[in-house]
Amino acid sequence: MSFKNSTSKIALATLLLSLPFSAQSQTTNNNDEIVITSARILGGSPEDAITGITILSGDELDNRLTSTIGETLKYEPGVSSTFFGAGASRPLIRGQSGNRIRVLANGIDTIDASSASPDHAVAVEPAQAKVIEILKGPAILRFGSSGSGGVINVIDGRIPTEIPKSTQASARIGFSSVDSGKEGAASIEQSLGNNLVLHLDGTWRETKDYRIPGFAESEIFHENEEDHDEDHDEDHDEDHDEDHDEDHDEDHDEEREGEMKDRLENSFTKTASITGGLSYISNKGFVGISVHQLDSEYGIPGGHAHHDEDHDEDHDEEEELVSIDLKQTRIDLNAVRKLGGYFERLQLFAGYADYEHTEIEGNEIGTVFANEGLEARLELVQNEVNGRKGASGIHIRKRDFNALGAEAFVPQTDTREIGIYTFQEQSYDNLHLRGAMRFENNRIISESLNQKKSYGLFSVSAGSDYHFNSQNRLGLTAFRSERAPTSEELFSNGPHLATDAYEIGDANLDKETALGVELAYRFKTNNYFLTANAFVTDYQNYIYTDITTEQMIDGLDVYNTLSSDAVFKGGEIQGAYTFKDINNISISIDGLLEYIRAKTTAGNIPRIAPLSVLVGAEAEWKSLKLRTELDYSAKQSKLSAFELPTESFAQLNGFLTWTPEFNQNVKFKLSALNLFDKEVRQHSSYLKDVVPLPGRNFRFSIKTIF
Repeated sequence: MSFKNSTSKIALATLLLSLPFSAQSQTTNNNDEIVITSARILGGSPEDAITGITILSGDELDNRLTSTIGETLKYEPGVSSTFFGAGASRPLIRGQSGNRIRVLANGIDTIDASSASPDHAVAVEPAQAKVIEILKGPAILRFGSSGSGGVINVIDGRIPTEIPKSTQASARIGFSSVDSGKEGAASIEQSLGNNLVLHLDGTWRETKDYRIPGFAESEIFHENEEDHDEDHDEDHDEDHDEDHDEDHDEDHDEEREGEMKDRLENSFTKTASITGGLSYISNKGFVGISVHQLDSEYGIPGGHAHHDEDHDEDHDEEEELVSIDLKQTRIDLNAVRKLGGYFERLQLFAGYADYEHTEIEGNEIGTVFANEGLEARLELVQNEVNGRKGASGIHIRKRDFNALGAEAFVPQTDTREIGIYTFQEQSYDNLHLRGAMRFENNRIISESLNQKKSYGLFSVSAGSDYHFNSQNRLGLTAFRSERAPTSEELFSNGPHLATDAYEIGDANLDKETALGVELAYRFKTNNYFLTANAFVTDYQNYIYTDITTEQMIDGLDVYNTLSSDAVFKGGEIQGAYTFKDINNISISIDGLLEYIRAKTTAGNIPRIAPLSVLVGAEAEWKSLKLRTELDYSAKQSKLSAFELPTESFAQLNGFLTWTPEFNQNVKFKLSALNLFDKEVRQHSSYLKDVVPLPGRNFRFSIKTIF
């Protein structure tokens, strides 16, 4: 099915809903409390629940802001990233990746191909984000049955929801030292009269290859490669090995002189985006539409390229630098209408996107990935009656995916999903109950393979919070969710050079079932804050890829798609203490510890982040705010087969913000990241052995609001 008529369908929906609408504010009452966002069904502060909601906004968001959503969020509780260089990084939540994590833009899927491969960037622009939400618990069933790990929603306000009293505009410019980076972002919102509000925004970013502290290849990887070469040397004997070891010790540094060092080749990025939004707002509601265009070009570091088909018996390889040219055109529609009686409002979220991801090898086009999708969600929100409130809706997703070229390891597929769901809350004094359920039908069709798969899915989730008093709260969440396998898991059959693998799917895969429980405790006073979470998720038919034999195809290890039982468990502890003001200086300290353990019946799951600790201190005096933090990650030695360990690291970061007293609408920011220039490798990255994170980096930015 094509989407040639998708735009007309959206226009028709707009006309149908262009009756009198109620204005629903999605703004904040203050900097700390977000009343309503497109990610939550119901109003209320995140303080009302101790599980399931993490909010990133304001100065904290500005400090973390990078070119990718994964790196922007990796310091949040339970979050890591797939870091595939500066241009591509998808977030992980508690070790979960792929389609188990839903990434949204204003409540609708990003409609890209980022879940198909870690080298595919997420089609979302963090620079325009006003709020980023990380959601777990019952409310995630609103967005689909597949998000057992959680949901990430980037809210950028591209569709106005209220009439501004005056023109609202902002601009930001920034520079970074490690990659000679330059960036800019601007937005404006203007009332046009007659209830119309116009929104415009744009971003631009360009970075060069970034600097690294030492060699691109890790010492462990280098030694492993040397051992591999020695094992395959037909002429060596024991005496030769002894001589080689002695010579290796003496000449080790000289042997590595030819390796990539000091700067990571092909790690550049170029990104530009532009958005236009228009809303009609009256005392009965609003309806708005936006058009977004994203263009991104970035290099794939680490030497990933197609091998020369004519390579000789000695396996000589001709490597070409690989870059990605990503383009997406996206149309979004959002509407809210006030109702009377039992229902408070009717709201619609819809989005259509045409996405293309082109891999360029040297000067030639390699593989083209195309994804055209449409998603819509229509909801009825209930008025609160006797402490009960809730929402119910219908959700439709369509995805047409195709790949052409040497790395087209997945055939053309059509995916169709339709689901119905309900989310309910009930409050009894100090006890708050939440529950959700979802029915979904998922169909995946590949005409070229003459394959048609259909899955009936049922998911349910429940949670409760008990407030012992104003300081102590205890929460419990349990869920059972079902996920259909993706087209990549079912039908892959070919070289996937981004992961150095020849991937083979399994068309007979059954649906994946997750059973999970989370216990949370929170203690909060005016000066203290402490929260502790512990979770266990038990999977039946957990779907993953792994090496099962020593077989190789086209020089690549063969990874088969498998399913088995699996268990994910771990937790997070987060705390903060604010001292009494000392000489008008506000001082606070905070810390975060998180740990994940993940195993299948066959052994450890690969690329699971190790124990990590983040300790920070902040001081604020008049117009100055200073934050320093120590980021520590332990050595990861709990490995899957054929996986190498990563060493521990500790890096120091610093952030300075100056808001001039004579102009509170301007902010100057100076950041120092990895101040002592340490070698940092994220175990959750596919490229951890050959692509370290950037070295010492100084960033400077100016942000102003007009």
